[in-house]
Amino acid sequence: MARNPVIDGSVLDGVSATTLWTLRNRAVEAKRSDGVIRDPWAITLLDAIAYDYDKFGRPGQVHALRAQAFDAATRQYLLTHPKAAVVALAEGLQTSYWRLARDRANADSAWYSIDLPPVMELRERLLPAEDHIVGLAQSALDRSWMDRVDATHGVFITAEGLLMYLQPDEALGLITDCARRFPGGAMMFDSIPHWFSGRTLRGLKLSRRYVAPPMPFALSADESAALAGNVPGVRTAHDMRLPAGRGWFKIASHPSLDRGILRSIRPSVTLLEFG
Repeated sequence: MARNPVIDGSVLDGVSATTLWTLRNRAVEAKRSDGVIRDPWAITLLDAIAYDYDKFGRPGQVHALRAQAFDAATRQYLLTHPKAAVVALAEGLQTSYWRLARDRANADSAWYSIDLPPVMELRERLLPAEDHIVGLAQSALDRSWMDRVDATHGVFITAEGLLMYLQPDEALGLITDCARRFPGGAMMFDSIPHWFSGRTLRGLKLSRRYVAPPMPFALSADESAALAGNVPGVRTAHDMRLPAGRGWFKIASHPSLDRGILRSIRPSVTLLEFG
């Protein structure tokens, strides 16, 4: 007999509730025999949180592919900086820590999990306590988290599903401050294209019962790459392609299609290296 959900997900609202959207998509993908991600904790969270997930529309694989891209880059940084701090800004209900722990990629690193108090409360209730995780219940825009991070052995900052919900000056200001505060570190974030941002500002309906929050900050892949040299402290900027996925995602990911108008209208994931 299936266990009844134990937590009411409606405690989250606004942008915070979008973590339930991405959680649903990762967990549904993880349950598939041909899924693009292994994420047992996402499945556990989905089954433990009662929520009207159907209002997010049909599940898709893009959030699982995005998570895989972030995992790969984090793992690569930790290969050369095994004792580095990993800072997960607006972590939501991401479960990256446990995916990386499968091969002990983060065994010697400190993990700083940062999000608003209602989200952090859910994490504390539903996810196991780990000695390496430091939970900070605050906004990513509250720069006091920077004072808590031990940057002695390097810093890898993730902003997965965050910057698009910020105003442009907030997003660019956060990148600038991270580069200034953590020289030699790195930061990874994802961006939406301008056309999609415009749709959200007009009211993007994922279903008849749910309108996505506005996403005012947008960057194309080329605009993200141009941050190097234009944002103080950003030494390099790399466009990190998503894994191929399956079906039309696999077709669309072919390098030959990544040019011209197609390149300008796709989402992007960017890895910044700080000087």
